[in-house]
Amino acid sequence: MDRREFFKKSILTGVAAGAAMTFGDFRNVFAGKIPPSGTPGPFDLVAVKDGEPVQMFDKAIESLGGMKNFVKKNQTVVVKPNIGWDTSPQRGANTNPDLVKRIIEQCYSAGAKTVYVFDNTCDNWNKCYENSGIRKAVKDAGGKIVPANSESNYQEVDVKNGKKLKKVKIHELILSSDVFINVPVLKNHGSTVITAAMKNNMGIVWDRGFWHRTDLNQCIADFAGYRKPDLNVVDAYRVMTKRGPRGVSEEDVILMKSLLLSKEIVAVDAAAARLFGTEPANVSYIRLAHEAGLGVMDLTKLSINRIKM
Repeated sequence: MDRREFFKKSILTGVAAGAAMTFGDFRNVFAGKIPPSGTPGPFDLVAVKDGEPVQMFDKAIESLGGMKNFVKKNQTVVVKPNIGWDTSPQRGANTNPDLVKRIIEQCYSAGAKTVYVFDNTCDNWNKCYENSGIRKAVKDAGGKIVPANSESNYQEVDVKNGKKLKKVKIHELILSSDVFINVPVLKNHGSTVITAAMKNNMGIVWDRGFWHRTDLNQCIADFAGYRKPDLNVVDAYRVMTKRGPRGVSEEDVILMKSLLLSKEIVAVDAAAARLFGTEPANVSYIRLAHEAGLGVMDLTKLSINRIKM
């Protein structure tokens, strides 16, 4: 089956009755017309399609008023990509390194003092950092990439109002830095349908195994109420459509060439779900976070800027 035929035939299970939704179609994400170029904000969410990662991010962050709206002079910043897997960028398991590099550059242009990057990886952290291309991207941009494989770097905090997750050990850089920028990659996940912004938070905690053993979707939603990122950037350039979260080969990946930005973590995950081809309510942690009042998954209630490059 060639890629064109794949796009035509690929419809995820669990879609609401009567809604024929396919991968990568912006009509799945937003109804209505594309706003004219230069339409003033403020916007709750920005989506960009058909560009390269650097250009799409530049366009999107400009739409939100520029990086200076998020990073001030002399602030410390954590940029948290998905670096969990020892695979190449072409496999779509980790965040695109070009995107990570550009975000760091924009942070420094806005006046950041230091930009840190880390992930509590699933595979060997050295191999993940190297083979993902993210270590080089961070170094080239002047950021500081640090390991996250020692429990001594995590501090226990209380998760107020958590239903299943009452306490959690969180990386000290999240607690001490001024700005937290969450940069997940959109992809399939065998246990949660998709992984995007809320699930990417599992890389800033120590014992992710507890989440899996207890109630994965509820723990993801509980933690979303503890620490919301200042900005969420969902990489949907190369999207793993099956056999996630690690994937098996490049055949699992389609080139979607899209990007989503929002301060609102529930909203950006809802948009990611629809871009992936499923309803937000079919992703349990999105629905649970919405029901807990942590954000809005109904995209019709948001001010959204959709940009086609």
